[in-house]
Amino acid sequence: QVQLVESGGGLIQAGGSLSVSCVASGITFSSTGMGWFRQAPGKNREFVAAITRSAGNTYYGDSVKGRFTISRDYAKNTVYLQMNSLKPEDTAVYYCATGTFVAIRDPSTYKYWGQGTQVTVSS
Repeated sequence: QVQLVESGGGLIQAGGSLSVSCVASGITFSSTGMGWFRQAPGKNREFVAAITRSAGNTYYGDSVKGRFTISRDYAKNTVYLQMNSLKPEDTAVYYCATGTFVAIRDPSTYKYWGQGTQVTVSS
């Protein structure tokens, strides 16, 4: 049974930094790419970042490029999202996901999802 469990969300002031993590189980972690998405109230789920199974390539949404960094730790079966220079518009529930990794920016191509962790950025 595949499980993705996010943690690390919280309330942070604008301009601050926060790291969220996602522990994966039930998959061969080294064989799958991982992605982060976010969803704000009333909005569609938005691509944030993705990392290939070898960690050789990373991808970012335009709105977070240069501020967020995705990484992974194979020993811990964990993928991280380091978020710097946070803005109020970054407020959302953040989800990690994995799947076929065919179209990394399209949430419909991801089969497995975590429950999400809330990130709230105050102005």
